Amino acid sequence: MSDKEEDEVGLPKATVFKLIGELLPKDMTCTKEARDLIVECCVEWIHLLSSTANEKCELSNKKTISPEHVIQALKMLGFEEFIIDVEESNEEFKKSAKERIRKPPDTHGMSPEELLALQQSLFQKSHGRMVDESAIPLGGGEGEVEVEGDGEVDEEMKEEI
Repeated sequence: MSDKEEDEVGLPKATVFKLIGELLPKDMTCTKEARDLIVECCVEWIHLLSSTANEKCELSNKKTISPEHVIQALKMLGFEEFIIDVEESNEEFKKSAKERIRKPPDTHGMSPEELLALQQSLFQKSHGRMVDESAIPLGGGEGEVEVEGDGEVDEEMKEEI
């Protein structure tokens, strides 16, 4: 693997280090070199698993790796003990995805027309502030621009619609 590819691929070291600390007995420590080696092994394992899953994907004439391809790769590589966790995680993901689809966005009781008008009003105010802040003062002014509000949508703005 080239240096550029190695820079682009990685795991969050802090998270892996935290997991190592949680899994070790309280009276044991792990050197930084050992932790770094564990991170490298994890990255290599992920590459191996994803490459094998990609091969399974290509053999089934698909363009996207599915959970089934990952499960097949786990079996092929001898990691059957992970399959139950992968299937449970996939089921949880499917349930949460369905809930997101069913749940309509929170509109605070406003109609689509009111939301559009509010959005346009906010865009106009934002544009006005941007123009005011970028204006170059003439005649030796101090150049300070007073901006009102905190950027929050308040009841007063809603009433303007």
